[in-house]
Amino acid sequence: MRVIKRYLKGREGEIRLVPETLDDLWHLKYIIEKGDLVFALTKRKADSVADKIRPEKVEKKTVRLGVRVEELEFHKFSNRLRIHGPIEHGMDAGHYHTFNVEKGLDISIIKTWKKDQLERIDEAEACSKRPKVVIVAIEEGDADIGLVRHYGIETYSHISQSSGKGEGTLREVFFQDILDQLVHAAAESEAIVVSGPGFTKDDFMKYLSSKDPELVSRVITEDTSSIGMSGFQEVLRRGAVDRIMEESRIARESRLIDDLLREISMDGKAAYGVEEVRNALEYGSIEVLLVADEMLRIEREKGGIDSFLQDVENIQGKIVVFSTIFEPGQKLLALGGIAALLRFKI
Repeated sequence: MRVIKRYLKGREGEIRLVPETLDDLWHLKYIIEKGDLVFALTKRKADSVADKIRPEKVEKKTVRLGVRVEELEFHKFSNRLRIHGPIEHGMDAGHYHTFNVEKGLDISIIKTWKKDQLERIDEAEACSKRPKVVIVAIEEGDADIGLVRHYGIETYSHISQSSGKGEGTLREVFFQDILDQLVHAAAESEAIVVSGPGFTKDDFMKYLSSKDPELVSRVITEDTSSIGMSGFQEVLRRGAVDRIMEESRIARESRLIDDLLREISMDGKAAYGVEEVRNALEYGSIEVLLVADEMLRIEREKGGIDSFLQDVENIQGKIVVFSTIFEPGQKLLALGGIAALLRFKI
């Protein structure tokens, strides 16, 4: 995400920015809220002349509009964020309009900013300067390629060793199929993690070295016990992505949810669910508050959760918002959408 300007007085005001990746659009889903005022260049139909004998084709004009947000939808597969609401500034004020926010669109957001929203913008801006990572998880006869996003790991492709014809042995054909997919997946990435059980990944690395030495210079390897999504998450837990990306959001969430589940299994320093977490706050015991992004969004619409978050910060508790697109966030939702790692057991 590229931040162009900030016009803030305290936490009131405007931030003008340009989303540059699908990840940035996902971040904006949780930054923009109902009631915010959003400005952007957009196309809108010009008024048609009603007294013409023959109807003419209605042309669309490029205009800058300010829309008061009523609805917000993130369409991951069409790479856009849809913002809908009444026009408050610009032509046809009072009518409704929909912004289709895509990568590269310059938008301005005017609102009362919450601390976690400003932190999310800072994080997205910092992440745009970090290496992008692709993970290859490989075992004999099967491989998976995943793209590390801010909101989780997106499976790019699955490759199986076929019995069909090709140049070289079946294994060489399998390795070449992986390499062909990897070249496309890693076109915009700066780092690749090749992982998996056994020696297959080592053999693939030898093949890769002979075929594409430049690509090998961007690769690190990691031992894992499986492939697929569980293999990807094992890579995260082992810290391979962190070593590349410093502090990856999803790697951090994976570690925190593991810590939480371990404490819960031991009846240790953990609380989950609204009542338990509120009780922990009353004792001043919250060290890290874990809250699911979907729960945060819903509770904000109801009102009241921000004062709770402020109380957590007042006792020096850290707040981590989890992505519910990624498995740790889904696990957190199953626990009520909110949990805490505690300073002491209560």
